[in-house]
Amino acid sequence: MSVSKQVKRITTHTLQAMKEKGEKISMLTAYDYSLASVVDDGGIDVILVGDSASNVMAGHETTLPITLDQMIYHAQGVVRGTKKALVVVDLPFGSYQGNSRLALESAIRIMKESGAHAVKLEGGFEIKESIVRILTAGIPVMGHLGLTPQSIYKFGTYTVRAKEEAEAQRLLDDAKMLEEIGCFALVVEKIPAKLAKTAAEAVKIPIIGIGAGGDVDGQVLVLHDMLGITQEFQPRFLRRYANLYDDMRTAVNKYVEDVKRRDFPNESEQY
Repeated sequence: MSVSKQVKRITTHTLQAMKEKGEKISMLTAYDYSLASVVDDGGIDVILVGDSASNVMAGHETTLPITLDQMIYHAQGVVRGTKKALVVVDLPFGSYQGNSRLALESAIRIMKESGAHAVKLEGGFEIKESIVRILTAGIPVMGHLGLTPQSIYKFGTYTVRAKEEAEAQRLLDDAKMLEEIGCFALVVEKIPAKLAKTAAEAVKIPIIGIGAGGDVDGQVLVLHDMLGITQEFQPRFLRRYANLYDDMRTAVNKYVEDVKRRDFPNESEQY
């Protein structure tokens, strides 16, 4: 029996055991009670309340506009809809960079007000102080390296990161540092598969990839992308497991037609 099926609730300890036994970790985003319930019932190991809510829920071009209060609101619904998965919440842009005290206050608010199980921060050595301070409060931290969307205006593009040797070495150094200070796992986003494999072998904590090949310890996708609710985002690494945009549009069109021609409600659908 797999490690994840032996436990009632996935924890950071469970993820570590999964890596040690070679069992892949599945992770998806969710932002509300209803879809979190579906994802959890589907057997997912980790639910990420991602700052990608800024894009798929609020329609922003980047992840930067979403606030801490909004992240807590999304996380509250997800936690209420989850029975087994580990729930990780992104600390949004501006809630931790350059101020370790603010970082700790932000993380505490997420944990106290949402009931989530861990937080995720983007970056390496430049945010080490913030991560250490959060960890001293007993709050589990997941790291995030490679393409870090909160730094989009610094990079100027969403292209693959760490293709050059110097940046690749910095990523490996960051990964080892994040492991040493106590992060329980790392997300690596949009980096060469060979580098991702090297990172997964270089550290003992789980490495979860998105656009980072199959030789890492787990995979994560944005729920709305893999379900085909969003249509415009089509990177190479995305596999669509459904086409719900068309299915939902068809259902709405049928409802409109039924209302217009007075077919809905019928006699059996009224009191």
